[in-house]
Amino acid sequence: MDVLTAKQLVIEAGEKLVANGLIARTWGNVSCRVDDKTFVITPSGKPYIGLTPADIVVVGIEDLAWSGDVKPSSEKGIHAEVYKAYPDANFVIHTHQKVASAISALKRGIDTVTGEAAQLIGSNILLGGYGLPGTKKLRKGVTAALKASPSKAVVMAHHGALCYGKDLEEAFAVAEMLESVSAAYLLNAAKEKLGIKADNLNEFCIKIADSLTKSKKALPIDPTMLYNSTVDRSTGKIIFTNEADGSESVMDLASGLADASLGEAARMHRDIYLMNPGLNDIIHNTEEETVAVSRLHKTMKPLLDDFSQICGTKVKCAKPAKVGKAIKGKNAVLVRDQGALCCGKNAGDAEAVDMIMSKSCLALLATKVAAPAKPINPVEALLMRVVYLKKYSKQAE
Repeated sequence: MDVLTAKQLVIEAGEKLVANGLIARTWGNVSCRVDDKTFVITPSGKPYIGLTPADIVVVGIEDLAWSGDVKPSSEKGIHAEVYKAYPDANFVIHTHQKVASAISALKRGIDTVTGEAAQLIGSNILLGGYGLPGTKKLRKGVTAALKASPSKAVVMAHHGALCYGKDLEEAFAVAEMLESVSAAYLLNAAKEKLGIKADNLNEFCIKIADSLTKSKKALPIDPTMLYNSTVDRSTGKIIFTNEADGSESVMDLASGLADASLGEAARMHRDIYLMNPGLNDIIHNTEEETVAVSRLHKTMKPLLDDFSQICGTKVKCAKPAKVGKAIKGKNAVLVRDQGALCCGKNAGDAEAVDMIMSKSCLALLATKVAAPAKPINPVEALLMRVVYLKKYSKQAE
């Protein structure tokens, strides 16, 4: 395959993966084999939408050598290991897809895959040993899993998934099938280990929370909280958008004067903006998994790398009156029984936090149907947080 064609396929794959929610912003990476000696891969720290062939980097399979001003993905070594181990592999996707990432928080992969999924992926899906992103330890763990099983998918501990195929279409199909297999695994585990029968993941989340809280009825979401917001620091105005009907309301940041329609959300959002001047956008996440975790009234610790990086080294669960202080130094806070407030310096950052909170909450619930999982080491979590804030968050803008 010529280099330009390979680069165009990588760009196409990135756009397709974003559209289908399997990767976002700068997370994950995509590569395509050019020949026996080289492959092309997405750059480090650049969003998938808007990439050009000049952004896609040519890398040597054996020595990982590259040239030019654009730095390749830090996970290039893992892609090279796939190409070395499997001559028929021509396309590799590293995703941070939601359900497979939840599986990555567990102590093991998926032992048995059957039917159509087995024909596409293989008979099992192994868990690659943990290592910090971009490190030799991570590469070593994934390489060991690749060598131990011919499966076209590997779950990377506390991180995400690696999927490959003979071409873009097969690699993409593997990634999509991996989500289905992962979801079925969680539903089956809940039934076998806890006697919880759920037809889908939303029901799974509700019933796990019911079991853990010994309650059969979740508290309804307070309609006066269902707002997203943005603050204009230059005018001192907070603009609230009602999640239900899209209507807008205004509040004065300094005085607290607000439209009569605003309820509890007004105080919560204002407290966050006043106590955390670096935050300018808030999304209220009321996904089933997030609400389920907020019902537990406990602090979340990082089970996934990107939780450490983007949300913070931990996320507290607070009463509405305490959210401003609880979020200090972080980008998210769980509101008791009401989901989570996901915050950023701009709308894009808040959206990223929103996505990561949903995925991380599902991961936490997944650990409740398997052996308890240890969170990421606090020192490593802090290191990832600092590196992200100082480096990758700026590249993602």
